[in-house]
Amino acid sequence: MTYTTLISATDLQSLIASGAPLMVFDCSFDLTQPSAGAQQYADAHIPGATYANLDTDLSARHGAPGATGTVTAQEADEPASGGRHPLPSRERFAMWLSSVGFANGMQAVVYDRNGANYCGRLWWMLKWAGHDAVAVLDGGLQAWQAAGGALASGAEPARFQSNFELRAPLRPLASAADVQAALQQPGQTLIDARGAPRYRGEVEPLDPVAGHIPGALNRPFTENIGADGRFKPAAVLRAEFETLLAGRDPATVVHQCGSGVSALPNMLAMEVAGLGKTTLFAGSWSEWCSDPSRPVERG
Repeated sequence: MTYTTLISATDLQSLIASGAPLMVFDCSFDLTQPSAGAQQYADAHIPGATYANLDTDLSARHGAPGATGTVTAQEADEPASGGRHPLPSRERFAMWLSSVGFANGMQAVVYDRNGANYCGRLWWMLKWAGHDAVAVLDGGLQAWQAAGGALASGAEPARFQSNFELRAPLRPLASAADVQAALQQPGQTLIDARGAPRYRGEVEPLDPVAGHIPGALNRPFTENIGADGRFKPAAVLRAEFETLLAGRDPATVVHQCGSGVSALPNMLAMEVAGLGKTTLFAGSWSEWCSDPSRPVERG
């Protein structure tokens, strides 16, 4: 069986026991303490899991914002997006997958301990690389522990290098130019996954300008998670997104957040809800607001 959206802790346990070709990735991270995720992984992780670092593995190399808020990439190959966490090129990403031993015939399971805030990035990137067999561990490491799953600590043995082959992208990627060209047109519905105070422009702890892209709807990514730490039931998610969209076509949705990371739980939730595949603006607010000529909305 192939898992493409969510997988439960008990199903993951069964999958591991079956000996099916599988790699598990721990994507735990903390934007305010970038080294914290690696330390959490070293302290406790699912046995055999590989650590995927948001800054170094799932983003192109990037520096500090410049005078206008522009983040400058510092690697030879062109990143696939702008923003605080620019996407690496698909070719660079495939090189990383190969280096950690991930192959096309494997099922990927991704998790974090942060309410699916960070693991959605790797889920989406694998889809973008043409690999459909990737699922988010519903409830993260906490659900694994609650199901009696074992934990390991320290480093895992290195895997043999593989040769991951890129295939046609399974999810679309929008650029800042794409978003601006369709701004406030019926063919594009922006959903901003940041917290409401950041969306309204009342606070901005990370980017040089406060506010949101004109016309964007707000759904904080945390609203997808229930009190038990797992994604809400599909019917509940569907009703909530349909209320938010208020008649707009789900196929027009473009997801964004601050830097293209926490937008992914919204995308995943829409797929769980049966609302189809949608688009990511990976550069998100951090790329949008780096250009002072682009319009900004507050309130």
